[in-house]
Amino acid sequence: MTKREKEILEIIRENPMISQKECSEILGITRSSVAGHIMNLTNKGFIRGKGYILKEDEYALVIGGANIDIQGFPSGDHLTMGDSNPGEVRISCGGVGRNIAENMARMGMDVKLLTVLGGDVYGRQLQEESSAAGVDMNHVLRLPDEPTSTYLSILNGSGDMAVAVSHMDITKKISIDYIREKARLVRNAALIVVDANLPAEIMEYITSEFSDCPIFADTVSTAKAVKLKNCIGAFHTVKPNRLEAEILTDVRILSEEDAGRAAEILLTRGVKRVFISLGEEGLYYRDSRGQELIRQPETEVINATGAGDAFMAGLAYSFMEEYGIRETARFCMGASALAIGHEKTINPNISVENIKSIIREMK
Repeated sequence: MTKREKEILEIIRENPMISQKECSEILGITRSSVAGHIMNLTNKGFIRGKGYILKEDEYALVIGGANIDIQGFPSGDHLTMGDSNPGEVRISCGGVGRNIAENMARMGMDVKLLTVLGGDVYGRQLQEESSAAGVDMNHVLRLPDEPTSTYLSILNGSGDMAVAVSHMDITKKISIDYIREKARLVRNAALIVVDANLPAEIMEYITSEFSDCPIFADTVSTAKAVKLKNCIGAFHTVKPNRLEAEILTDVRILSEEDAGRAAEILLTRGVKRVFISLGEEGLYYRDSRGQELIRQPETEVINATGAGDAFMAGLAYSFMEEYGIRETARFCMGASALAIGHEKTINPNISVENIKSIIREMK
């Protein structure tokens, strides 16, 4: 047994309920290092597998929408509004929260999803395909008499969304009672990700009742971002785009300096990390230690729909791996680049290895 293993074993004897994160803070080493030492102790027989009470398998929890995406792609480079366009129609699993969860699972994370599904064929498709991708769907709320949420979008010749219609009424069925029933699951998560499709009262309940856990917020859109204003300071990390950041801070963002002022307001209110997408100008990030504008790398856009979901999944992965903010920003930009380079909303080839390969090409 090594000296470090002896130290960890002694800490566990003193407090069998201690988490890997708490243990890492006591020893001044990373959580992943603690996990490695614990595995060695288990293999050597000093910790007897499941008899070890420590919360061994840390998981992330996503709370948000799940829906079926119906996407229309024009066959040419031009979309003619007000007319019928020849092209292709595809149906796939979607929803901001669900997409984030699937991206996280494909990055190798243990992720559980709280959402609501109807009793129709779309609900069964979401359940089965999400589970197959690695998302834990065992805690999903099923409503047999409700239609599953559906999102219909038309993309232009550049792969960007031109217009969309969302039928997400069932999302309003994610109630405080449902979250309260899952309180133990929520409280024990190492990280919580919420998307702003949730009702405002649910956002406020989660941030007030589970404030001990780091909570990341996906603002989704300008209309949805408004719901975060009253509780924005309770979030550890937020990732708005330019317009969403303006909604949250009442700062008009026309320059890097403006983005800095908006980020400073969010930090003052309690947010720990801010990532503001400035489109073609790049990504502005800031925390208490520093700030930077990273220019957007040149990437072929095939389908831009899933870029934000991949970025948020990258934020969650980076946090669990204890990345610094600059390393986090680059990892997330790599995840986004991988996402937009595939015709599907979620690139089936997204993985940590492939993201890091993209990052090396970005240098």
